[in-house]
Amino acid sequence: MMEKKEFDVNKIVDEETKKLGFSEEDKKKFINALTGIDQDKLKEEIEKQKNILRECYNNLIEIYFEYLDWKKEHIIIAALWTIGTYFHENFPTYPYLFLNATKSSGKTRAINLITYMSKDGEVLNSLTEAVLFRTKGTLGIDEFESIERKGKESLRELLNTAYKRGAKVKRLKKVKEKGEEKQVVEEFDVYRPIIMANIYGIENILADRCIYMQIDRSYNESIINLLEIFKYEEKVKQIKTLLNKCSLVCVVAPVEMYKEWNEYIKKYYIYIHKYINNTNLHNNTTNPEFNLFFNKLKNLRILGRELELAFPLLLIASEISNEVFDETCLIIKELFAQKREDDILENRDISLFDFISQKNNEGVYESVNKLAIEFKEFLQTGEDWINSKWMGNALKRLGLIVKKRRLARGVEVILNIPKAQNRIRMFKEPEQKKEQCPICGLEVYPEDWNFLTQTCKLCSKESEDENESKSY
Repeated sequence: MMEKKEFDVNKIVDEETKKLGFSEEDKKKFINALTGIDQDKLKEEIEKQKNILRECYNNLIEIYFEYLDWKKEHIIIAALWTIGTYFHENFPTYPYLFLNATKSSGKTRAINLITYMSKDGEVLNSLTEAVLFRTKGTLGIDEFESIERKGKESLRELLNTAYKRGAKVKRLKKVKEKGEEKQVVEEFDVYRPIIMANIYGIENILADRCIYMQIDRSYNESIINLLEIFKYEEKVKQIKTLLNKCSLVCVVAPVEMYKEWNEYIKKYYIYIHKYINNTNLHNNTTNPEFNLFFNKLKNLRILGRELELAFPLLLIASEISNEVFDETCLIIKELFAQKREDDILENRDISLFDFISQKNNEGVYESVNKLAIEFKEFLQTGEDWINSKWMGNALKRLGLIVKKRRLARGVEVILNIPKAQNRIRMFKEPEQKKEQCPICGLEVYPEDWNFLTQTCKLCSKESEDENESKSY
């Protein structure tokens, strides 16, 4: 059976026009004839849309700084998130924005302003299932503490899925047809942008779907004494008009970028695997124009859902400018690093992984009772529920026991320290020295560094492919 081949149309056009000796002008005419699209006009339209996007971003930054006494990084995230609400349908996932704020910190003002600037925004103090799936647009939920109450289980389940496109709710509806009552199924899409705010925080499952921002109380009178009349300000109206005009789809098709990213990851790791085993094997990289974006994104070392949440905001930032993208990368990395640290402090399972990972007596039996006492000291707590019974159950549940024995003085176990060390790496930033690539300028970790060429592995791969093509 013949292997199915993939063809890169742009690469084929480049290669064939080079063979024919086409100039850049001739190549442009050839592509125009081939696609039926005037490439110059297309570039002009793309640049026009990018300029509108930049203007929207700069204006949002200005208005948010005027009304909110926030750190610059929080203002940037809020501006990018607001822009994204106008295009969120084009993304497979879109993060919630959560403001964890102290009393009198201006969270109500913030949620009112951001929701008003967002696409079809509306603020609610109380949310029901029906409101969530029967309405559209950006939803702002203030005083979000009630979500933890008994009886809100179904609403929590809906919120846990509404950040991702494709989640549906079905309800039966009575209709009359030819004089008879019938039950028909109505289907509702729950995917929408949501911004939430409260004082006491939210439970872990919902928090994992949010860009989480801690807002401090402000004493800056030049900001907090401004009355909330932004709805009537002319510049606010102008920003909203611009946002409605701006078309991210004209700048870049988000779904295509997601596909390109997946191809990049697949080809990158296939290449790395083959490179280690056979330096003569070569694979084509993904679309070269996306490589710089993807290289920087990969170097953030955010994984899984963190990447899923960050991708839309980073994609929007990259369309505004390289400077905004680079700044957003640093902010996103710091926000998620802070959240992972908070998770370690608040989540007892993660703390236990951290505690066990620091043990250096692999293969030695340890008293479960002694481990419970040491764990209390590690947490700096005197809570009575951390006892030998809890410790034994926790070690068993987390798969951290290699061997177990019962003695007169109590139960002893050999701990699976390597497993704990592997698990804690998911939450702690690895302390590894980076190398700077002399070709693309990126700083990369050792696993992404080619020690033979003294460049990052992607640049060394592109150089090898270029040499290979010249040899034909």
